[in-house]
Amino acid sequence: MDETMLDGNAITGLLREVFAVDVTTMIATCGQCGAREAVGSAHAYKGAGLVLRCQHCEQPLLKMVRADTRIWIAFPGVQTLQVGTT
Repeated sequence: MDETMLDGNAITGLLREVFAVDVTTMIATCGQCGAREAVGSAHAYKGAGLVLRCQHCEQPLLKMVRADTRIWIAFPGVQTLQVGTT
């Protein structure tokens, strides 16, 4: 382990700041077509879980499954997620 490597606990404050905002206003860049849109403008599909798809190319951007007290979230089609901070 070198001096530039830390464990994931080192970014706790940053993650708390990022995920304490309205996610629907974050700007997602689609990894397939490059479209940049607010997460809230994506198309949502319900099934065993939720899938958000790019409104331009239908690439799955976000997948979410909830069971009891746990939630699994994946961002398979998001190239970047822009978060506005104040």
